[in-house]
Amino acid sequence: MSAVAEITQTTFKTEVLESPLPVLVDFWAPWCGPCRLVSGVVDEVAKDYEGRVRVVKVNTDEQPGIASRYGIRSIPTLIVFKAGQAVDQVVGAVPKATLSQTLNQHLG
Repeated sequence: MSAVAEITQTTFKTEVLESPLPVLVDFWAPWCGPCRLVSGVVDEVAKDYEGRVRVVKVNTDEQPGIASRYGIRSIPTLIVFKAGQAVDQVVGAVPKATLSQTLNQHLG
């Protein structure tokens, strides 16, 4: 069971854009093989950065409005939000080290 919350159109603003912490958003879909691969990495990152970064998922099939607003063309795409702005993006199934390195650039 994933410790990572699913975000919807209704909760996106409060959970992501208004979060006091940086937020890593995993844009994924159930039919996407690479998304399943990266899912374990995202769960590990959520545990490693607990209290410093909020980690959430957006199912692009169920939330197409959010995906199109951020120009998601291929999944998985992971976007780092800070103070309500998308500040970084990683596309594809990347290793944990790449994700950690990306997040570390945006932590105080």
